[in-house]
Amino acid sequence: MTVPVRLRWLMLAALAMLPCAAPARGALPPLVPRAVLFGDPSRTGPRLSPDGTRISYIAASEEGVLNAWVRSLGGGDERQVTHDRGRGVFGAFWAGDGKHLLYVQDRNGDENWHLYSTDLESDVTRDLTPFVGVRAENVLLDPDHPDELLVGLNLRDRKVSDMYRVNLATGAVLADTRNPGDVVEWVADHAFVIRAASALDPTDASTVIRVRDAADGPWRELRRWSMEEANSDRYQRIIAFTADGESLLVQSPEGANTTRIVAIALANGGEREVVPADPRADLWAEFDFAGAFEPVAVLLHPARGTVQAYGVNYLKPEWRVVDPALRADFAALARVQPGAFFIVDRDRADRRWLVGCYTDVGPMTFYVYDRRAKRATKLFETRPELLRYRFAPMKPVTFRARDGLEIPAYLTLPVGVPAKHLPLVLLPHGGPWYRDEWGFDAFPQWLANRGYAVLQVQFRGSTGFGKAFLNASTGEMGTGGMQHDLTDGARWAVAQGIADSSRVAIMGGSYGGYATLAGVAFTPELYTCGVDIVGPSNLRTLIESFPPYWAPRTRRWLKRIGDVLTDDALNRRISPLFHVDRMRAPLVIGHGANDPRVKLTESEQIVKSLRARGHDVTFVVYPDEGHGFGRAANNLDFSGRIEEFLAKHLGGRAEPWTKMEGSTAEVR
Repeated sequence: MTVPVRLRWLMLAALAMLPCAAPARGALPPLVPRAVLFGDPSRTGPRLSPDGTRISYIAASEEGVLNAWVRSLGGGDERQVTHDRGRGVFGAFWAGDGKHLLYVQDRNGDENWHLYSTDLESDVTRDLTPFVGVRAENVLLDPDHPDELLVGLNLRDRKVSDMYRVNLATGAVLADTRNPGDVVEWVADHAFVIRAASALDPTDASTVIRVRDAADGPWRELRRWSMEEANSDRYQRIIAFTADGESLLVQSPEGANTTRIVAIALANGGEREVVPADPRADLWAEFDFAGAFEPVAVLLHPARGTVQAYGVNYLKPEWRVVDPALRADFAALARVQPGAFFIVDRDRADRRWLVGCYTDVGPMTFYVYDRRAKRATKLFETRPELLRYRFAPMKPVTFRARDGLEIPAYLTLPVGVPAKHLPLVLLPHGGPWYRDEWGFDAFPQWLANRGYAVLQVQFRGSTGFGKAFLNASTGEMGTGGMQHDLTDGARWAVAQGIADSSRVAIMGGSYGGYATLAGVAFTPELYTCGVDIVGPSNLRTLIESFPPYWAPRTRRWLKRIGDVLTDDALNRRISPLFHVDRMRAPLVIGHGANDPRVKLTESEQIVKSLRARGHDVTFVVYPDEGHGFGRAANNLDFSGRIEEFLAKHLGGRAEPWTKMEGSTAEVR
């Protein structure tokens, strides 16, 4: 139920802060306008062309709609190459031929992504997957096959994605590999032939790695991990084929609590460790909203295919350099600015890298790094207007849950005032098998600027902290440990003297919305108010309405939370819909009408039940949104409503809400 993001770049940020005068003691800094935090970025999502001479990026058109632009590295020849006038283009990437830009786009948040190609000579955009109700994912490119791509489509069967081969010049779409019914990730070898796959067994939720020797050869099982052993079902399992095509580089959960990289021989299954496990955390992974898996942060040698560097992310991301040839490069990048960085692109000659640098207190900054000169040249900040304001550090902390489990969290405190007896906003993430990451996050920064302490608890089941931490969430949703961790986090903040126990709010999206409803239902004495964004209220109806392409993952849901489809007592015990009589805190609920993950009925049914009992609830629906709000006008509208609501009940500061031009909000 993770809220899909436009691009992870829009959630992180870079340092490069200008000096600011400290506010007077005991005074909050000036209000940061919501438009600065939640409006569209000035520029974002740059990608480097294969030959390393141009970049693409996302910026607004004259009509104020995000679109793709292209310019040479020298600058001065910027031009808009896509011309969307509706929802906008949130991210684009280069085809291997360097002549086309590719991007995915859905219709008003329905997540039936279409794959589009824009010819950079003519600026003509073509829908490569023009099939109604069909979802494009798992897009694969290969530098030695620049005129084609592979893409997963649930065209034949809405429950699973087969792979199709698309010719970029003609647009021809040809069936390539048929899904047997359980594959969630496909991988091509160096000849651009699909020869490996990750699957989820629908009978027991185990993860299976399959391989074949040729495009027409039979599949055979190479590895199988039980659900408890396998860790998150969204991790990218297969990283790549080795250069000789005889082994797979795999992110493996075996042999340690956290993930590591191994090479597995296709012929006999023999295994060799390539990257050891870090005892604190899994390999750094990042959610890919159009691919449905989390690719691991690993750099491979462009010719030899060997691991050169990889990332680990406990409370902050860290790079580990394996190849001595890259040590000087990573040392140079670490000096560009404080914070963290990641590699977006490398040109084919491996001379130029596109690098994103970020911190927790300012905008993301992108650079082009020249390996020969060991010099980074700044491209742009995503939101330069943030440089005029002072933001709060996102502090990693840990606390002990009631059963002794150590729980990671991020604490963001208002700047300029003592951290004593502050109103607190608990901000649980979506997923639930997901996590927050260190970096610039508009939500906690916005709340801290208004005077609230913000706690983002990485409750048990959050990914990235190893399989023991993930498995500790099994059977613990609602009235168990997952919700207890949030409760214990709020009480920890109170015990530390940070939070005022009489002014505690809970707010979240997707699973975080469920946690909000569960919090005000199961611990009504704790919360002053709550904000639920696209959260489910009845777990049975949630799972019954999952989109068809989630079928391979349904068994995992039921094993993790319990079989709410057949066990009515369990469902009634952990679904907030059946506990509205216990709710006392006023609520704001927001939902996108086209949400395919958590249907609008999940909010409608609990709003109806609450109102029948005279409960104070504001319900806002956006007819052109889905699972989360993609359009800036709608984000600005809803954040303004939240801000006034929190100020009323917690006493924080507020920028007045006014009707937002272009928003489709319907108060129901």
